[in-house]
Amino acid sequence: MIQPFMLNKVTSALEAIEDFPGMTVTEVRGFGRRRNRVEQRALQIDEFKEKLLLEIVTPSNKVQQIVETLVRAAHTGNDGDGKVFVWPVEDAIRIQTGEKDEAAL
Repeated sequence: MIQPFMLNKVTSALEAIEDFPGMTVTEVRGFGRRRNRVEQRALQIDEFKEKLLLEIVTPSNKVQQIVETLVRAAHTGNDGDGKVFVWPVEDAIRIQTGEKDEAAL
């Protein structure tokens, strides 16, 4: 998840990676732990912070490079810069061709 205003910078940095597989971007809203108790109790849905969720599925040999590039490009040093979560994908199937696993990426 990244700050919306960082999308162009992050996209440019990721596209510079050889064989970058692409990504899906979704607008999301949420909040983190950096709220005081009064703010937590008074939290309203319209107070959630807007973020962009980037989903990238890539072969394992590209994970470290993509994560490092994303973190470097999205960093401002301010609260709310975002987070990166990495987890394995068990299966992938390209609907159009029926290709599976890495061939489907």
